[in-house]
Amino acid sequence: MSDNSLDASGFRLLHTMIRVKDLEKSKAFYTDFLGMKIMRESENEVGKYSICFVGYGDEEKDCVVELTYNWGQDEPYDLGTGFGHLAIAAPDVYATCAALEKAGLNIPRPAGPVKGGTRVIAFIEDPDGYKIELVQRD
Repeated sequence: MSDNSLDASGFRLLHTMIRVKDLEKSKAFYTDFLGMKIMRESENEVGKYSICFVGYGDEEKDCVVELTYNWGQDEPYDLGTGFGHLAIAAPDVYATCAALEKAGLNIPRPAGPVKGGTRVIAFIEDPDGYKIELVQRD
């Protein structure tokens, strides 16, 4: 373990988010063709998006896929913008971001409540610029 390593106890992979052009068509694909179950759905008026989480097991134990429809998006996404982020549960997002910032990592979205909500999140970037969402979880 290097000096910059975090104690990862309490962390786990939560979900992978992909942007979709037609949420109903995507839900049907993942449930009808891949046998996933809809875990939960919501809309965010402030952020102007709808999300549906699909997967094979309980979200408290298993990683799932977040299908995100950004309202007003009429053009299909190219593969470069279709992938959104990986999400990882962290027991204290503020402390984690402070440690990662001290280690020199890029934090494009500092820890704080999600727009239009209360859950604390942050976004960091891996060496290639891929976004990793840290989600506050006890």
